[in-house]
Amino acid sequence: MFNFLHTFEPQAIFVSFGSVSIYWYGLILSVAMLVAIIASVWLARFYQIRSEVIVDLAFWLILIGVIGARLYYVFLEWSYYKSNLWDIAKIWQGGLAIHGGILFGILVLVVFARRRGVDAWLLASIIVPATALAQAIGRWGNYFNQELYGMPTGAPWGIPIAEINRPAVFLQNEYFHPTFLYESLAVLIMAIFLYVAHFVAMKEKNNLKLNQKAIVLSYLIFYSVIRFVMEEFRIDEVPMVGLWRWPQILSAGIALASLAILVYSAIKQKRQVKLNQNI
Repeated sequence: MFNFLHTFEPQAIFVSFGSVSIYWYGLILSVAMLVAIIASVWLARFYQIRSEVIVDLAFWLILIGVIGARLYYVFLEWSYYKSNLWDIAKIWQGGLAIHGGILFGILVLVVFARRRGVDAWLLASIIVPATALAQAIGRWGNYFNQELYGMPTGAPWGIPIAEINRPAVFLQNEYFHPTFLYESLAVLIMAIFLYVAHFVAMKEKNNLKLNQKAIVLSYLIFYSVIRFVMEEFRIDEVPMVGLWRWPQILSAGIALASLAILVYSAIKQKRQVKLNQNI
């Protein structure tokens, strides 16, 4: 695979029919979403949740999540889009920021759970492993779009980037760190961990509620850490806060908030157990 990445220069278009083109980015995202739905439906069965509930939730998560991911990306790249407003709708050319999808997705999930009378933490715990799996697949769309790569490298797994897609300061460099691959592999490992955590949690029925919450918060913590580290490799321009890239600031905030909720929930659960024992 490394040799393939090093020698093959990816193209954005998968196939064209006259004036109509199918882009790798859109194709890969479609596959990622389909895999996520199938994986979520499969896991939901272990919790006696009907597949119709997951499919309905997936529809709204994808719709609102894509809108949120696009709006967040536009915010990060506003210096370009303020002069190219029509390009905001061209998501097939790339440009979805996962943080926006996560934040909008949380809102959708909470509203959906309340209307369906299903526990929000349970639904979220079913969705997040599949979300991680979809992210691992979806990152390959960035590869074909030649975007979100890292610093120049002489490593054998460096990917070739066309001159038109290189920053001016790196026009003399041809090969760059495949940050999409680093993140894809890291998130895939996280997805496996989350699925294993589910089946471990199912055996501990007394702490099932806390374990489901822990799975959701673990996803937010782990992905935030992964993203924070990946931002150190990336060279795309984003808003800065002092010496830090904005996605790093947001990732740190999400990780710390999730960790605080997890610790508070564990302490609360422990106190409740002691209280029940004393009664």
